[in-house]
Amino acid sequence: MVIDNSNTIRMTAETILKKEGFEVFTATDGFQAMSVIADTRPDIIFVDIMMPRLDGYQTCKLIKNNKHFRDTPIIMLSSKDSLFDRARGRVAGSDEHINKPFTKAELLRAIERFV
Repeated sequence: MVIDNSNTIRMTAETILKKEGFEVFTATDGFQAMSVIADTRPDIIFVDIMMPRLDGYQTCKLIKNNKHFRDTPIIMLSSKDSLFDRARGRVAGSDEHINKPFTKAELLRAIERFV
């Protein structure tokens, strides 16, 4: 699953992953993501940090606080790459951080590592 308010980022990740044979679900923000996650039970979630309404940290916390999804790997996608941003993501429950713009190899490596 890819959660990002940027159409470009969402479509890029979706295209990369679909070409590799993965089924991909998308959401434009954390609120929409929660219903999609409940309906689809994704194996891994890529989530942007900077989103309106619910940011990536809040979305990550909500997912990890749900007993059905707490073991689902969450990868933060962000152009924010400071030590503070990475630490905040870990505190929220993320499993990894990938910088934007990401590469096909980075997405696939995360899937190989966590799924």
